[in-house]
Amino acid sequence: MPSRTASAAFVAILGIATGGVVAVAAATPAALRVQVVDGNGLPVRDAVVELHTSKAPVGAIRFPWKMGMGQKNQQFSPGTLIVARGSTVAFPNLDNVRHSIYSFSKPARFEIELYGRDQTRTHTFTVTGSVKLGCNIHDQMRGYIRVTDTPFAAKTDHNGYVTLSGMAGGAARLTVWHPALRAPDNESASAITVTGGNQNHKLTVAVR
Repeated sequence: MPSRTASAAFVAILGIATGGVVAVAAATPAALRVQVVDGNGLPVRDAVVELHTSKAPVGAIRFPWKMGMGQKNQQFSPGTLIVARGSTVAFPNLDNVRHSIYSFSKPARFEIELYGRDQTRTHTFTVTGSVKLGCNIHDQMRGYIRVTDTPFAAKTDHNGYVTLSGMAGGAARLTVWHPALRAPDNESASAITVTGGNQNHKLTVAVR
């Protein structure tokens, strides 16, 4: 004789209950395609788009790209890097000259002393937010690290598009960050409702 729990589970699977029919639908992970454009409708490239849902992420957040920002041709590469809070980022020097990396940003104030070609230094980022990087030797060098606490984060491509996937449906907060965005801390946030399946969303932001 099956237990009441087992019977209830069986009934739920069939979608049949005393007095009527129960609609049973699996929670389908959603996919959100976002385009970021400026006031003239032109795409904004390398904008960081983050989605924060009501459900906190389980386990460590891991992104598919390397947690590294090199110095090459006296530039940071990539120019903007997204990392999860608590990540240790490598800074390999690929130039023939020495670099000294620093940041005065509130989420991460640090300085790395001079180091040369084929040497690597690291720093761990423990506070969420935006970190602006420079080099004490080369004033033209600018890099940005966006430290996040959501797995749903990525940069827009040259057409201003980014796709976030795998989140559950429901109320959420959508944040866009870019160093040229005209807003406090260079970021803009808005409320959004994530529906099941594929969803498109367009955001217009003011940039310098």
